[in-house]
Amino acid sequence: MNSSLDLLPRRKFLATSAATIAGASLVGFPNVLRSAPAGGTLKVALVGCGGRGTGAAKQALSADSNIELVAMADIAEDQIAKSLDQLQKNVPGKVKEGVKKFLGLDAIDKVLNENVDVVLLTTPPGFRPAHFEKCVQAGKHTFCEKPCATDAPGVRRFMEAGRIAKEKGLGMQSGFCWRSNYAERATFEQIHAGAVGDIRAVHGTYLAGTPWVKPRQPGWTDLEWQLRNWMYFTWLGGDQLVEQCVHTIDKMSWTFRDVLPLNAQGMGGRQQRIEEQYGHVWDHDSVVYEYPGDARAFIQCRQQAGTFNETADYIMGSKGVCRINGFGKQHRISGETTWKYEGPANDMYQTEHDEFFKSLRDGQPLNFADKIAQSTMIAIMGRMACYTGKVITWEEALASTESLAPEKLDWNGTYEVPPVAVPGRTKFS
Repeated sequence: MNSSLDLLPRRKFLATSAATIAGASLVGFPNVLRSAPAGGTLKVALVGCGGRGTGAAKQALSADSNIELVAMADIAEDQIAKSLDQLQKNVPGKVKEGVKKFLGLDAIDKVLNENVDVVLLTTPPGFRPAHFEKCVQAGKHTFCEKPCATDAPGVRRFMEAGRIAKEKGLGMQSGFCWRSNYAERATFEQIHAGAVGDIRAVHGTYLAGTPWVKPRQPGWTDLEWQLRNWMYFTWLGGDQLVEQCVHTIDKMSWTFRDVLPLNAQGMGGRQQRIEEQYGHVWDHDSVVYEYPGDARAFIQCRQQAGTFNETADYIMGSKGVCRINGFGKQHRISGETTWKYEGPANDMYQTEHDEFFKSLRDGQPLNFADKIAQSTMIAIMGRMACYTGKVITWEEALASTESLAPEKLDWNGTYEVPPVAVPGRTKFS
């Protein structure tokens, strides 16, 4: 392991955060100016052809007038066929005739042998560190869906690749879409201007129903079954707190100007989704993060059918309260300042691609590798605290040696489902 990343001392990470804040754009990410890509048609490849990947490809192909999809990769032929059909219908003229299709665990290597400018990384998150590293080595710009990893070694690997990407002048857009939402941007601009005073506490919720399940089919190997149901295996998805609620955690971090939390403690478990089809992940979590200045953040997430749903953020300050419900289009501040967002609405998913591809055309590639890594690691830190029942510091979390992925992936190998985490019994490593 690179010695400079072994522990990433708090002092160094806080210095990075301070530099980020000083150069922050309205997006809430740093402006990173890098060299321009070659002119002419931008050639895009999609790696991971599920629903989010297909959506990301549609948005990428709509972001520039001179762009085309030239390659697609997945572990399943039916996924590629379905994705290609949708893209040909939704963005006609942007899908190259004879688009290359690659299958298998090594499909990304074949993609990177093609003439490609931008790679969309939308496979299960467990593959993200290795895929991003390969793209950087090949000199490709990337769009990386969140989260960027599922364990601390993966985050460190991603961060090192991000460092090299910046040295090479490569762009990296993050899938933290709320940072591209006009209403969120305006709201956090108010917060950072002091509209609610000093931040005392944040309460963030991501309370949802039960997601899809793909029943195991005859002929599916252990690995194919897990890959097709990746949300239910921590090595692939990271659990709900890391895979889905990371959006809420990212907004929590945004609230605190991306300063790092000191520690986390939490609880949760598995009450409703207990059948084999749900792998070994939990269905609810509650985490408390401690921040400098004795501030606290309380994060709750749940995936249970028949329960109350909410995705909201409540920010309590010394001078007022901010209430955000992005999906409900509610952004308001009460207290010494009364304010609500009344500006234009936008498609945040499209905006993040529009801004990214414009940055490539302008020769100023945006690179948010540090930011996606930081919010991902904060989420992983919370899962560690919940799973073990311990108070986990930032330094301990980032230095963790626990690697979740199997040592070797064999399509026909045997992969048992790991045990469900039990607080007080599951060990931190």
